[in-house]
Amino acid sequence: MPLVLAAAEQLPFRSGAFETVVSGLVFCSVTEPARAFAEVRRALAPGGTLRMLEHVRATTWLNARLQDAFQPFWTSLTGGCRPNRDTEAAVLTAEFRIDEGVPPGERTMRRLVARP
Repeated sequence: MPLVLAAAEQLPFRSGAFETVVSGLVFCSVTEPARAFAEVRRALAPGGTLRMLEHVRATTWLNARLQDAFQPFWTSLTGGCRPNRDTEAAVLTAEFRIDEGVPPGERTMRRLVARP
């Protein structure tokens, strides 16, 4: 399959085209995460899986505040990455179910397996 350059909010694939969608450090950078997750849902075949490695919001108060303080600098340095984004909440809001069998990652990265 050829490499395709596209915005996550407007994927150029037919509905139900993929059994699995893999993203690595994507959803911390997209402008409209809700639209991007809707596009992933559309592109997934029934029973399909979303596999992600993403920045997640820290669960402790202090680490979350540090992420918030560092975020403007980090975002400008990396071209849009927002490491303090609550990616897990966005996955759930987009009506995906996160598999409980995947252990939480350490620090501010998490490997997620989710299904619509």
